[in-house]
Amino acid sequence: MSSTTMTFGDLKEIMSRCTGETEELSEEHLAADFTDIGYDSLAVLEIASQIQREYGLQIPDEAIEDMNSPQDVIDYVNTSLAAA
Repeated sequence: MSSTTMTFGDLKEIMSRCTGETEELSEEHLAADFTDIGYDSLAVLEIASQIQREYGLQIPDEAIEDMNSPQDVIDYVNTSLAAA
């Protein structure tokens, strides 16, 4: 996994480890709300926790609350990594 950018594949791998289910997840779902693709707020918190460990980022609660879709997560992580 790259430490300078996050791809959809990277996020899908993390989501799979957190929930065990991403077979149906495709790039078509990037803009979909997590709740629409079957992820509740607890799953999103676990995904954020994994990202923090793997990428060495601190993600404030407010930022996690604003992560409503996979694309939001990828954008936040890549913006944060670029600023580091």
